[in-house]
Amino acid sequence: MNRIKSLFNLEGKVAIITGASKGIGEAMARGLAEFGAKVVISSRKQEAVEEVAHSFVNDGLEAIGIACHVADEGQRQNLIEKTIEHYGRIDILINNAGTNPYFGPIEQMPMAAYQKTMEINLNAPLELSRLAYPHMKKVGAGSVIHISSIEGLHATAGFAAYNLSKAGLIMLAQNQAAEWGKDNVRVNVICPGLVKTKLSAALWSDENNLKKFKQNIPLGRMAMPDEMAGLAVFLASEASTYMTGSVLVNDGGILHAPVMT
Repeated sequence: MNRIKSLFNLEGKVAIITGASKGIGEAMARGLAEFGAKVVISSRKQEAVEEVAHSFVNDGLEAIGIACHVADEGQRQNLIEKTIEHYGRIDILINNAGTNPYFGPIEQMPMAAYQKTMEINLNAPLELSRLAYPHMKKVGAGSVIHISSIEGLHATAGFAAYNLSKAGLIMLAQNQAAEWGKDNVRVNVICPGLVKTKLSAALWSDENNLKKFKQNIPLGRMAMPDEMAGLAVFLASEASTYMTGSVLVNDGGILHAPVMT
């Protein structure tokens, strides 16, 4: 009898993953689908999400693609409505879509870039969570997973807007956890470190920069997107039913490493 193994079974569960056409989002979506979930692949372009969904289906997984620019109120509502129309329920929401349009000094930061960062990285997860919450409450359980960053846990020069948005996401999760626990809706956070994605390309595409970063990572390398998927499966499944408001760091040890010069 696989008493513990069965806790990771996601069959019958419906999951929405934003920013899932590539990178961390796609890896998490695939992880959930491989454990039995019906996944909604969401990102800005319909062609991109359909391509990922088709690749999942070709591998024997269940998935559909629904385009959503998370900063758009109407598209957020459409994502939730289309998911309910197609699958009839929402059990899991992973708020993964993110942006970082500005890198530089705080005093030179354009307010438009700041507002865009907050709108996508913080406001959109808040609104999507509020839209999904009643459907989770209705079925008596739910798991919301916010993808923050280690940049939400420490200061880094030049990353002010991004760091603020990711720190806010952590506090959002903890407040939601405090309020929604009574309805068995759990809210947790994953904080990745340096992962090889398009969003972080400015940090790793230059060999000198990458070498410098690696010196501060005890494991000596950046992560690949698939290395974030296991935590998503864990937090989405019954293996983590007593966890809410938790912040899980997956950074190769960088937060606890001595700074190298």
